[in-house]
Amino acid sequence: MRSYIVHEPNGPFIESDSPRPILTSKQVLVRIYASGVNPLDTKIRAAKAAHAEQPLPNILGLDMAGTIEEVGDDVSQFHRGDDVYGMVGGVGNHQGTLAEYIAVDASLIAHKPSVLSMREAAALPLSVLTAWEGLVDRAHVTEGQQVLIHAGAGGIGHVAVQLARAFGAHVYATTSAGKFDIVRGFGATPIDYAVEPVEEYVAKYTQGRGFDIVYDTVGGATLDASFKAVKRYTGHAVSCLGWGTHALAPLSFRGANYSGVFTLLPLLTGQGTAHHGEILAEASKLVEAGKLKPLLNERCFSPQEIAEAHAIVASGANGKVVIEMS
Repeated sequence: MRSYIVHEPNGPFIESDSPRPILTSKQVLVRIYASGVNPLDTKIRAAKAAHAEQPLPNILGLDMAGTIEEVGDDVSQFHRGDDVYGMVGGVGNHQGTLAEYIAVDASLIAHKPSVLSMREAAALPLSVLTAWEGLVDRAHVTEGQQVLIHAGAGGIGHVAVQLARAFGAHVYATTSAGKFDIVRGFGATPIDYAVEPVEEYVAKYTQGRGFDIVYDTVGGATLDASFKAVKRYTGHAVSCLGWGTHALAPLSFRGANYSGVFTLLPLLTGQGTAHHGEILAEASKLVEAGKLKPLLNERCFSPQEIAEAHAIVASGANGKVVIEMS
């Protein structure tokens, strides 16, 4: 099969002829039509993601959408010809999605929403899984809550905004002034993080009580600000980038809660894979209902433009970047 292999940190994507994967009984063989590019993919390629190592040389790429071509003997929920999507490899020495085919644990994937193209579907898995694990699994978002999403126009943020809205929450999102229309378009009240300090917007939008849920998708000082923004006693701060050292006093003095999200665990440990498939199946229902859609970068990228796509993502792309593999 055709594949694109990186041999050294930040090395080029070398088109190669790799062996076609051989299935185990619990896997399906997917022909990949689209491969999503996340900021994490660029860090893995640069060998700057110690929590998500992929030994080189290897095939990179976490997200994909494609069509099942073969089904393992113990797989009953999928059939040949099904269109599927998921976050299926690219870390822990699992083959990535920058290839013609991939053998996938069937529990990791779900049927692709019929209203989305392959390109659109490949933009969602990592973002959906990360947003869902934070808002639904950890913070248990419910109707009527006030939810703050940091970087609400970002790859994970724009999905988190839509999820919180789908669960009936009142959503606010920090972003730059130039992205207010994006945030409003997804149903959130925009907050200019460069102008309004945390104390000001907490007073303005919650009368000083704090938000029921604050989801940090940025890390660093933004997580520190999140600890100051949550509601006393019942507030819940969540972060998918809580890698630094942080003072817990602001959170403790509010009697609030904190949860970390590490979406790669099922790929790295083999534990919890079925929940990823379950989340994506629920996300497909929201997409079909018109409550969730990806924010795509305006450019389409071919396999010959993978390096350029990575460079754009690393520099801060607007919208999700996807490689169309076919």
